[in-house]
Amino acid sequence: MNAAPFTGGRTLMTRAAVLGVAGLAATAAGGALDARRALYAYLAAFVYWSGIALAAMVFLMANEAAGARWYIVVRRLLESLITVFPLLAVLFVPIAIGAGRIFPWVDPVGATHAAIQPWAHGEGPLAVHLWEHRHPWMNLPFFLFRAVLYFAIWIGVAALMRRWSLSQDRGGGASVKQAMRRLGAGGLPFVALAMTFAAFDWQMSLSAFLFSTIFGVYWFAGSLVAAIAALILASASAAREEPLRSAINTNHIHSLGKYLFAFTAFWAYIAFSQYLLIWIANLPEEVPWYLTRTDSGWKGVGVFLALFQFVLPFLFLIPRSRKRAWKPLVFMSVWILAVHYVDIYWVVMPGLSPAGPRPSWMDLTAFLGVGGACVAWVVSRLRGHPILPARDPYLSDSLHYEPQQ
Repeated sequence: MNAAPFTGGRTLMTRAAVLGVAGLAATAAGGALDARRALYAYLAAFVYWSGIALAAMVFLMANEAAGARWYIVVRRLLESLITVFPLLAVLFVPIAIGAGRIFPWVDPVGATHAAIQPWAHGEGPLAVHLWEHRHPWMNLPFFLFRAVLYFAIWIGVAALMRRWSLSQDRGGGASVKQAMRRLGAGGLPFVALAMTFAAFDWQMSLSAFLFSTIFGVYWFAGSLVAAIAALILASASAAREEPLRSAINTNHIHSLGKYLFAFTAFWAYIAFSQYLLIWIANLPEEVPWYLTRTDSGWKGVGVFLALFQFVLPFLFLIPRSRKRAWKPLVFMSVWILAVHYVDIYWVVMPGLSPAGPRPSWMDLTAFLGVGGACVAWVVSRLRGHPILPARDPYLSDSLHYEPQQ
């Protein structure tokens, strides 16, 4: 089996890097005109791209922990997605610096923007009580400390998974595979908990009152569908040339399609579960989060997500034939990646404009800036190493993969 280093992707890497630099520069220029608007656009883009990387790492670790063999032929593509955390740590710096313009709890008394007026001026004893109760957690020094801790966990686990995987190419065998499996199982709770608390810090805390223990799962569910979509696009592109052209068969494509289908339904289940629990509880500190998104200009966005992030993909992917061919899967993967950004936008942007969507060109520049930088980084990490783990002990099983009937 071909173990030559991968040398493709140079054009994609270069174009993505140029787009990333241009997008980040344009967003920074927009920040000089309206710093708060630029920061919200940047936060939405950052949450989108970091969520995909995190979900990819959870998916990789879960497969390793389970001893999965089917995915070995696409494992290097999946591994490349999780190398981006050092870059994401650097890209988090603007959010850390501009936290006071984004999060209402940084300065609840001095806040003046419309999205946090109830918090700034108080809703009677309830607001005072909630502020005093949450202040030990929701304060800037501890917020930054937690961010450092999150990235330390993600970078450390991703580096070990990547290092051990590449060591197989230099003669590693069953012992390396066992170490990867143990890290996949043992490290998964820490990665997942860090992602959950990051969801609380970076998204849920945009609302001064919301408290939802399922919120982290909601971010993970949407991001996992997007991560699988990204893996499908990468696999379809790489499968046009050897060695993946011969390595990936219809059964691998079908498995990717089934995961995309299944987790689309999982996202809908989690989204409805969170809404149902908050609706049933009817607590005054939680209900406003949904009222803003259902009794304002954001209502149409919520309906759009229900129809086009669940109903359309679900119906489209039901036929078996569409889950066993690249063309329909690539189409749906592009669609899901686009609609997932709308989902993130729907979560983040009401903190800026509770009356309804107020799109800006900075939304596009921030998305392209963060995304271009991440794509360029991922491709650069993929280049120079074999795209197929030729000495993985499960590679033969993966090459001849046939699902059990």
